[in-house]
Amino acid sequence: MKKNSNNLKIIDQIQKIRGKNNVNWMNLLRLAYKKAPSETALIMSKIYKDDIKISKLVKKLSKK
Repeated sequence: MKKNSNNLKIIDQIQKIRGKNNVNWMNLLRLAYKKAPSETALIMSKIYKDDIKISKLVKKLSKK
């Protein structure tokens, strides 16, 4: 039972770090759009397409 409790604590720590990192990513995105909106939009489009590919792969895994 202790191992499970430790794993949950680690997951909580990861969640806190990811939350802060997401704010950093959004700040970076805002700055990029201010400085180079067209280039940023193109990169975001590529990221979006790759995210769709990843989602499809995850869906395949979850069906198994």
